[in-house]
Amino acid sequence: MNFSACSGRGCRCWPRKIWCAGRLIIVFALGGALTSCETAPLHTSIFQRDFKPDNVFVYPPKLSLDFQRVAVLPLAATSNRGDLADGCDALTPVLWEQLVKSKRFEVVAVAADKLRSRTGRSAWTGNEVLPPDFLTFLRREYGCDGVLFAELTTFNAYAPLAVGWRFKLVDARTGQIIWAADELFDAARPTIASAACHFEKRQESAGLATEDGWVVLNSPRRFGRYAAAAVLDTLPDR
Repeated sequence: MNFSACSGRGCRCWPRKIWCAGRLIIVFALGGALTSCETAPLHTSIFQRDFKPDNVFVYPPKLSLDFQRVAVLPLAATSNRGDLADGCDALTPVLWEQLVKSKRFEVVAVAADKLRSRTGRSAWTGNEVLPPDFLTFLRREYGCDGVLFAELTTFNAYAPLAVGWRFKLVDARTGQIIWAADELFDAARPTIASAACHFEKRQESAGLATEDGWVVLNSPRRFGRYAAAAVLDTLPDR
């Protein structure tokens, strides 16, 4: 960025100098949202509300009364890249924590070894052609009303952090997709960094976080927790 027009002795326009200085202040204010939660509340109050995932399908908007238990498949990744495998290991407990906190339904884990022995695979994303009796098998084994397919699409463990989630919630009795979401949370985006900081501050106020708020932008597990909570908040209401 070139500010030479305002920096030399020959500059004849003081308002232009003030305007350029204002540009510098705005640039530094926006950059601060990526590195510290201290500037996030001011940034948010001026520019936007908390980020809300919008690449979501929901139908119907409320879960039926007889939709009570969901079998959650092991967290899957379409690639064998090491970063995604590490991300699945790191974020599986985080995902479970947020699923329980959502209080939309009872959750039961589908064992990877049982899934492999029955289907030949230990994880499914929901995008493949499923075995003909896949849902019937899960209903019989786990007494579930629904099945949740969970996929980790992106995992960057170094700043700027990034986590991508893809979910499908299927009615195990009809095969109908009730809810689907596909979102990438990139901490390089000021709106997402700000929302993550606000989420962490709410955790602190509830006694659930002890570190400074900025840690959420440097801890893959903390950032993944925010990302999971943000997506699961779009689940159909109970």
